[in-house]
Amino acid sequence: MTMPFEKSQRGFTLLEFMVASAVGLIVIMAMTQLFRMGMNATFTVTQRAETQQNMRAAIELMTKDISLAGSGLPSGGLQLAVAGGNSKVACNQGGTCYVPADTYPTGNYMYGILPGFGNGVQGAAVITAAPAAVNDSITSIYCDYNFSLSNFKFTFPTTTSATVAVVNAAVTPNNILAPGGLNVGDLLLFLVSTSGNGKTAQGTSAAQTAAAVAEITGLPNNLTINFAGGDALNFNQAATAANSLANAIFNLGSGLGAGNQVTACRLNAVTYFLQVPPAGGTIQTPRLMRQVNGLNAVPVADNIINMQFSYDVINSVAGTMSANQSNPVGAGLSPALIQKVNMWVMGQSLTSAGNKNQSMYLASSVAARNLSFCNSYSSATAVCQ
Repeated sequence: MTMPFEKSQRGFTLLEFMVASAVGLIVIMAMTQLFRMGMNATFTVTQRAETQQNMRAAIELMTKDISLAGSGLPSGGLQLAVAGGNSKVACNQGGTCYVPADTYPTGNYMYGILPGFGNGVQGAAVITAAPAAVNDSITSIYCDYNFSLSNFKFTFPTTTSATVAVVNAAVTPNNILAPGGLNVGDLLLFLVSTSGNGKTAQGTSAAQTAAAVAEITGLPNNLTINFAGGDALNFNQAATAANSLANAIFNLGSGLGAGNQVTACRLNAVTYFLQVPPAGGTIQTPRLMRQVNGLNAVPVADNIINMQFSYDVINSVAGTMSANQSNPVGAGLSPALIQKVNMWVMGQSLTSAGNKNQSMYLASSVAARNLSFCNSYSSATAVCQ
């Protein structure tokens, strides 16, 4: 029998196999590189978005506080008592002061905005990731109308305490210790108006008004507020000191006699600064902090490595605008005449990964609408209030 003959099939040669493998590897490597580039781009966009969102939240919070600066304060600000030295800014009840040069400027004067040129990092710590530029702080001071004290009547049995009575129990809040109410370390602004205790040039009666700021040192119950001396912020100075609480209340004619009124509001003295947490903690990156009155500072945003401010200020002598003043107090300009605050915040990505680290600036401006008004058109010299 004749057996069928099968024709052999020719396979790949070694050279063909090697060429095909090389082409396949090139395609795989190209796809891997494209995938890596896509992942890096996604990572970069995510980092930038997170950083920008972080800075934007910080800017918006600062904008809110700065836009309220001066609200409820006497026009032009308030001279504080000086018998016991200058009052302090940004210190808590434990004695920690968060910013260098932590006292009120120009003879212990309370303005709506306190520029903090070059003192923006707690303990003057160095932020190595920041550019070679100064870091500033800023303090905004205004009446807190979220917890109105208009429903409370204040009387002062001693020079260091006040008793509180509710005017209308049906009105909320009717308790000074209510949620969001007063705390030890809060600042209260008292405006004391008297009728008939002063005399005009014609000899007729004239109303008088005095203002003073006091720090709460004790709240034993919802009917008593203590203002003891030696307070953390050095506001509660001796009764003989001009512009002290006791002076404002008891040295206006007959004191709290008939026809006299005491108006009070809680002040928010809000300071923004940067903090570098100590080594060994769970958080190592610089962060933006917010501190109110004599309370503890709280973090606002992480990885904020640089913060700078400049101010557009009316020059009351020349009657012109001095723009972009980084240190208006040092330039001899009054913070009471600040018209606009310009701010720059530099943030760094929350996750550092070599050259993938992202840093960027975010800038904004805020009009200080509650500060003093300066009419530069009234005469050759500006008229400022």
